[in-house]
Amino acid sequence: MTAETTPQKGFRSRCSIARTLDILGDRWTLLIVRDLMWHGKHTFGALQDSEERVPTNILANRLKLLEAHGLLARIPYQSRPVRHRYELTEFGRSLEPVLLKLMEWGHERLGGGAFDPVTRTSWNADADATG
Repeated sequence: MTAETTPQKGFRSRCSIARTLDILGDRWTLLIVRDLMWHGKHTFGALQDSEERVPTNILANRLKLLEAHGLLARIPYQSRPVRHRYELTEFGRSLEPVLLKLMEWGHERLGGGAFDPVTRTSWNADADATG
């Protein structure tokens, strides 16, 4: 998806940073993208089970927002009751370098854990410092 095919309505500004923040600039959305991208969480229930415990109403809202902007696809996997699986699109997966940079910055400057998407292993900065 390019600037020509990205939905244009709903942006508060022509600024690229402001437009990006309109989609990704809250405390939950990038965590949802993280779980879809690296942690194999693809159902509403699995996403809800994340350590950060995103409230149900916010999770539903953010999934709709990400779908509306072409970052994820909602795929039915059960008909009665209807249940969906969520998959990042190629456009959504293009956020990986952004997530890696944010994680690197936070790990180096704020401590806490980090995640290696290649080996799918996590480590904790506090544990690294103590042994």
